[in-house]
Amino acid sequence: MDLEFVLSWISILSFLYYGISSLVSKKMVAEYKRWGFASKRYLIACSQIFASVGLILGFYDNLLTIIFSFLLFLMMIGAMITRIRVKDSFFKTLPSFFYATINFLLIN
Repeated sequence: MDLEFVLSWISILSFLYYGISSLVSKKMVAEYKRWGFASKRYLIACSQIFASVGLILGFYDNLLTIIFSFLLFLMMIGAMITRIRVKDSFFKTLPSFFYATINFLLIN
């Protein structure tokens, strides 16, 4: 099992979970409102789910891994900027940095 495979599955499972959670969790509804993205919650959540599926398809076509990892990388850069803008703590900002790094590494 290689590192790219493990990182891909970490990203896939995390973004599937986070995307679904963003659609159904009352806590996430409040977070999106706090971040100023209440009206974009469905778009962001569906984008995360779509990108997760794209990463799964990337096991069959490396170009898809590159495209969807880049999309998730950009989303996580945006998440870091948002967390900084709303003055979240370092520890609340750290996951977005972690996932930006994972997806950056997946962009071969």
